[in-house]
Amino acid sequence: MSFPKDFLWGTATAAYQIEGAWNKNGKGLSIWDLFCEKTGAVKNGDNGHTACDHYHRYKEDIALMKKLEIKAYRFSVAWTRILPNGTGEVNNKGIEFYNNLIDELIKNGIEPVMTMYHWDLPAELHYRGGWLNPKIADYFEEYAKVIAENFTDRVKKIITINEPLCIIGLGYAEGIHAPGLKLSQREYLKCAHNLLVAHGKAARALKKYGAKDVQVGIAPNMDNFYPLDENNITDINAATDKMFEIEHQNPRAWINHVNWWLDPVIKGHYPLEGKGEYDSLLPKNYEKDIKDIAETVDFICFNLYFGAPITTDKNGTAVMAELDAAKTQVGWTVTPDAIKWTAKLLYERYNVPIYVSENGMACHDTVSLDGKVHDPNRVDYLNRYLLKLGEAIDEGADVRGYFVWSFMDNFEWAEGYDPRFGIVYVDYKTQKRIIKDSGYWYAKVIETGGKSLCD
Repeated sequence: MSFPKDFLWGTATAAYQIEGAWNKNGKGLSIWDLFCEKTGAVKNGDNGHTACDHYHRYKEDIALMKKLEIKAYRFSVAWTRILPNGTGEVNNKGIEFYNNLIDELIKNGIEPVMTMYHWDLPAELHYRGGWLNPKIADYFEEYAKVIAENFTDRVKKIITINEPLCIIGLGYAEGIHAPGLKLSQREYLKCAHNLLVAHGKAARALKKYGAKDVQVGIAPNMDNFYPLDENNITDINAATDKMFEIEHQNPRAWINHVNWWLDPVIKGHYPLEGKGEYDSLLPKNYEKDIKDIAETVDFICFNLYFGAPITTDKNGTAVMAELDAAKTQVGWTVTPDAIKWTAKLLYERYNVPIYVSENGMACHDTVSLDGKVHDPNRVDYLNRYLLKLGEAIDEGADVRGYFVWSFMDNFEWAEGYDPRFGIVYVDYKTQKRIIKDSGYWYAKVIETGGKSLCD
């Protein structure tokens, strides 16, 4: 097993989860500011007003990244920090902050990888209908133009949208994330279509107004499946079918399958597995929008934490196998095979370069008597997943980078500050940072190009 010499070893965060400074220097409100004001919406009544105070401490945080030999940092831009109303007047203080952040990263030898949208829709656009409003695609295109003109001279990899499954499924179908809506299937299917059009228009704007060498991607998450026995062709075929099926009996299933999001972007049509079923629910004349959506990425990403093993029953039907696996602090199963097979199956279907844009583990971390944070479970988790990712590369998947989620402990959305995913510990009362054992371990992995990974 070997990782390519130019493999991009990185780590990741998102603006609302770490920046704080929620209303400073002209920043507008986002739907997460509004959601956190709802009683009972977020655990312990937490919010992102201060978070990790990264807005004021970014130099300190980047110095820690350099210490850990991080090669790339995936961060997101708060849309409302540079366009407070989501459209119209540009906030130069916001542009200045991200310029300073980018310059500091480059000065420390760290490649900036930007995500345009990590769930924090401007409140003013929410009042106009948010993702239900077809005009959201034009607003997102305008936002992309600002990104292109201000940052692409130095930022060469830009991810338009993070986890559309969660944006629509959790925010507009289940209502457990901002904006907290529970729409009908027809309505949230419209939201999903508008989101894809927004991606497409933004991607084209980045190319039109940005530097010639800027590359554009998108970062879905999905239900992940892998063969129970990877030496059994029947299990492999069953897992492949399960990965890309659209379950007609489950009205929300299309959200969870990656082909609903990537087939239009790469293949130029909604997945044939589900198109007929949902044609009557898609917006009228939706096919005219495909020209904006299609052929708009140079690479794809995926965020992955766990998956499910697939085998077949006596009738040859694909079924989930019983799973006896360790669980993380948030109850997610530890299933390293999922990352290998997701990388392989995505590359086989789409044949474009891949980055793992998020992978990591929430643990019950605490500061020990020696003043350090020992997190052997996270070290073991990351080690196992990276070994499997290396196998996917050896078997032909064009995986070019990996980003640990997350660089530091942060605001974990509806779960507040309880889950700790970071390789750097944050004391939220004092804002003190402590590199965890996993951080030092990851530095060694980067230093050796993955050779320090052990079986």
